[in-house]
Amino acid sequence: MIQRSTSRCQSILYPAKVTKSGKFAESYVRGWLSKPSDHPHIVEYAANFTVPHDFGRPGAIIITNLLDKEIHLVQIVVHGFNEGPLFFSVNTWIHSQKDNPESRIIFQNQAYLPSQTPPGIKDLRREDLLSIRGNGKGERKLHERIYDYDVYNDLGNPDKSEDLARPLVGGKEKPYPRRCRTGRGPTKKDPLAERRIEKPHPVYVPRDETFEEIKQNTFSAGRLKALLHNLDGVVLNDDNDPQKNKFLSETLDKVFSVSKRLLKYEIPAIIRRDRFAWLRDNEFARQALAGANPVNIELLREFPIVSKLDPAVYGPPDSAITRDLIEQELNGMSVEEAIQDKRLFILDYHDMLLPFIGKMNSLPGRKAYASRTLFFYTSRGVLKPIVVELSLPPTPSSPRNKRIFSHGQDATNHWIWNLAKAHVCSNDAGVHQLVNHWLRTHACMEPYIIATHRHLSSIHPIYKLLHPHMRYTLLINALARQSLINGGGVIEACFSPGRYSMEISSAAYKSMWRFDMEALPADLLRRGMAVEDTSMPLGVKLVIEDYPYAADGLLIWSAIKEYVESYVDHYYSEPNSVTSDVELQGWWNEIKNKGHVDKKNEPWWPKLVTKEDLSGILTTMIWTASAQHAAINFGQYPFGGYVPNRPTLMRKLIPHEDDPSYENFILHPEYTFLASLPTQLQATKVMAVQDTLSTHSADEEYMYQLHEIQLFSVNDHEVLKILKRFSAKLKEIEDTINQRNKDIRLKNRSGAGVPPYELLLPTSGPGVTCRGIPNSISI
Repeated sequence: MIQRSTSRCQSILYPAKVTKSGKFAESYVRGWLSKPSDHPHIVEYAANFTVPHDFGRPGAIIITNLLDKEIHLVQIVVHGFNEGPLFFSVNTWIHSQKDNPESRIIFQNQAYLPSQTPPGIKDLRREDLLSIRGNGKGERKLHERIYDYDVYNDLGNPDKSEDLARPLVGGKEKPYPRRCRTGRGPTKKDPLAERRIEKPHPVYVPRDETFEEIKQNTFSAGRLKALLHNLDGVVLNDDNDPQKNKFLSETLDKVFSVSKRLLKYEIPAIIRRDRFAWLRDNEFARQALAGANPVNIELLREFPIVSKLDPAVYGPPDSAITRDLIEQELNGMSVEEAIQDKRLFILDYHDMLLPFIGKMNSLPGRKAYASRTLFFYTSRGVLKPIVVELSLPPTPSSPRNKRIFSHGQDATNHWIWNLAKAHVCSNDAGVHQLVNHWLRTHACMEPYIIATHRHLSSIHPIYKLLHPHMRYTLLINALARQSLINGGGVIEACFSPGRYSMEISSAAYKSMWRFDMEALPADLLRRGMAVEDTSMPLGVKLVIEDYPYAADGLLIWSAIKEYVESYVDHYYSEPNSVTSDVELQGWWNEIKNKGHVDKKNEPWWPKLVTKEDLSGILTTMIWTASAQHAAINFGQYPFGGYVPNRPTLMRKLIPHEDDPSYENFILHPEYTFLASLPTQLQATKVMAVQDTLSTHSADEEYMYQLHEIQLFSVNDHEVLKILKRFSAKLKEIEDTINQRNKDIRLKNRSGAGVPPYELLLPTSGPGVTCRGIPNSISI
């Protein structure tokens, strides 16, 4: 079956085993079948092959596209053999011979370790991998499928403006995971910067990484909605030309009236049930455990709190949070008792942000602090914030440039406290987007995907296992470099770090990213949110039982772990089969030495010797691409779509009593609060982007579904059993999560106005649902 084409192809059929005659069969597609396809955009073609009687089972087909345009080949079915029809599930674009004379090799859907490859297709297996790797030279063309590595040197545009120049990210000074190489030439003004491709021109990704039609339509609709809303924002913020404003406003009013259904945004979940929940301390604390960014809260294990930054540069290392301040909120407990009982928690962005605060605050319309927030877990099972510390870089007149805030009972302290919480939320939004979302899922997955294509043949069982978890990610990342994380892009325009966003992301990669700590149990132990407990299924016990992200996450992690271990055990049953797998060893070595080359010498990289090693590595990768990304991505609009709940930047520092603006604050505290939030244009941009990022496409592929490439590769029933067992387990987990969300004892999941925690429910329909675990980072 060939999609969207009326094509001519030359096909060569290769036997899996070498026959005495050593022959292969060759044929041309002769025309379409008389029976029409059930799908209007798919055409079926036929070809006849004559083979020797000892030809055996076909192992590969070589396709040459003789048309002047590419074709999308869906599937090949070979009839006439004793075992019945043989299926080659293809789903790939075949380039035109005029673009590249090289033919495409299509393998039969059977999984083989390299050592088990039938002799007839061994050379083809090696040849196909070599063609995918390319030679590392030249600019990539859109029809190609070359996977290679490069640094992030494509974020700035110095040729357009000096203000848009950005430093290279990736290397000794600013370490970072590598991206997919495009090979574009340098800019005129900076030989180290790659020439940018601006919208609407397509960016290069290997051809099969592009969106399919349904996904493209969903993505384009989100962009259109964002464009029209932001045009409205431009009109509202442009005071220079009243006549132009009137014309644009009238035009947009007509567009909006025609397109109301397309343009309408859902009410964000955080205010759908309770419009004022975001103002309350318990909701502020709840979101640290069950919000859009539930992965930064830590157990406080030592007091006093001390910075690790250089005191010669950043001032005295001790926090200004004192014992007395804390114990006022501990209901008679001492700090030591609260720490021993694991009742004190911290959201600490001090050391990560303080080195950048001076530069961030020099940007127009940005004012930020480095923050620490302390929480107390009460005897009633509720987390409450007790103190916020906001720090600025030290000055000669103020070497300890720190301010302390707590929730006072009077009106003035109430508003000051709300401003302090808003600054914390702004920091949380920036770290969430740049570190936990972009770096730890999108950017870190990209080298795994590149290495998988370069080193694991499409008939390798681990390739087939990982394939569903790689869908669309390279294109999503390329589009992000084009308009989200680039110089002048949405992230810089609308988040506190501004032009220093990727530098902060790089600094976080340097200081805290470790592959072995990306496993959920290891991350929870590192943050003190769990303790080792051999009586528990995964050997860890949560410190706060009502921690929805972690509680549901451990269920999903356990299911992935069991699934991967069963799959790996099936294919690597022989002793030394992992170490003798040349493709697998090359894959892991390249991930470390090319994909994450800036950290290649770190001692914490897992070894790849046993099948247990392999299972652990694969579980972490699949968790990252699926559940971890789902937990921190699909809540963005439900929690961030209402800007006061989660501002992405603040425009004013908190007023002091001796500030000229303090009197206005006293007279109009609500105005001071609103004037500190993002502008209307910034808010609409963020809302539009978060809506797009939180939207499931109608063609989304979820973890509980059995993926086509895996099903077609299953010739033994044991692997099919493993896949079905995993799917059934995820459906059981969904029932468990639904029951948890009805449990009135779990106050972070249920209660008046409290949205249930559904981000790790495996299933979802299309749209902004705040639930569902796709197989891959597909948005």
